[in-house]
Amino acid sequence: MWQRMGIWGLAILMAAALGAAPQERILRESPVAKVREWRLAAPVTYEHLSIFPVVAKRWAETGGYQTLDEALASGDAVVSERGGEIIRRSRDGRPVPLPAPQGGAQVGQLVLVNRGAKPLVLLAGEIVSGGKQDRVVSKDRIVAPGSDPLPLDVFCVERGRWSGGTAKFSAGLMMVHPSVREKAAVDQSQSEVWAAVRSGSTAPAARVEVEAGAATLSRDTLGRVIASEAQSESYIKVYKGSRVGQSVESFAEEVERRFARAVREMKDERVVGVVVAYGGEVAWADAFASPELFERYWGKLLRSYVVEALARPASQERATLDDALEFLRALEGRETIESEPGVYRWRQIAAGRYAEIELEALATKPLTLHWVKIRRTS
Repeated sequence: MWQRMGIWGLAILMAAALGAAPQERILRESPVAKVREWRLAAPVTYEHLSIFPVVAKRWAETGGYQTLDEALASGDAVVSERGGEIIRRSRDGRPVPLPAPQGGAQVGQLVLVNRGAKPLVLLAGEIVSGGKQDRVVSKDRIVAPGSDPLPLDVFCVERGRWSGGTAKFSAGLMMVHPSVREKAAVDQSQSEVWAAVRSGSTAPAARVEVEAGAATLSRDTLGRVIASEAQSESYIKVYKGSRVGQSVESFAEEVERRFARAVREMKDERVVGVVVAYGGEVAWADAFASPELFERYWGKLLRSYVVEALARPASQERATLDDALEFLRALEGRETIESEPGVYRWRQIAAGRYAEIELEALATKPLTLHWVKIRRTS
């Protein structure tokens, strides 16, 4: 069912909600018309954030994959600066030094070793903490077990530090919010990543703002937090380790409660992804090959959406189910593909203000593990 999820039947989600006549038209346009189980559920709303669950009755098995946070915590993955010593354990437990890519530490590249037994999944926007400065993964990819040390492309999310820290990186347990993630994953620009960390949202001001007192995170507030609590402009310190983090957490906990309540009412369906709207604008979608994989990322994904909601001017407008369905229409535009034979294929389609990215595993039969669609802010 998931063999070609790139446009993955999101059109089918639209068909199910729009009725028979639109369904016939959309199914003819979709190369995955046979997939009929997907559905877009009513939104979970709080303040000006709306989250539409993507639900399914059937899904793929994804227990054979390990996330970056899991692998770093267990020691199955090691991330270090270029030029540092890399150790892999032999089968009998002996440490075996490995040659690292030549050259000293670089802002835009780290070295990763997957010494576990499972393929390792990396998602654009995931933070690793330590080294000379915290970094964020630039692109989705899969790293096969037993691979040679991998030069890993990253962006810095701690502009004011290039010293100290630990030799190895640990899991940041965070996903940068959509404005920063867009600048890394789509624009591939370090300067724009830094600007988005410091300014919060890069989206234009809402057309209709709410009265004072709504939950918002202004640039002035971020500036004061950076000056007093996060002088190195560390993303983790700004958005988690400061008073900003307290606002994010309280907002996220309320959304989690509402989301969990809505999910409990579903009988034979499970959530595999979400579509996210701020005020009246549908801006983002993340979807996975299984409910289990979605749940492993849900906590930090939700908090990334909350940071974006707080950083955008609040609006009285509300996105509707039809707006979310329209957002899921498959793109036709410039296609870029990168791949490692037998391991993964990364595909991006860009068209105007929109981009969609698909990460497909190739180890056995093609299986799309993650799909994201973005309404770009610039």
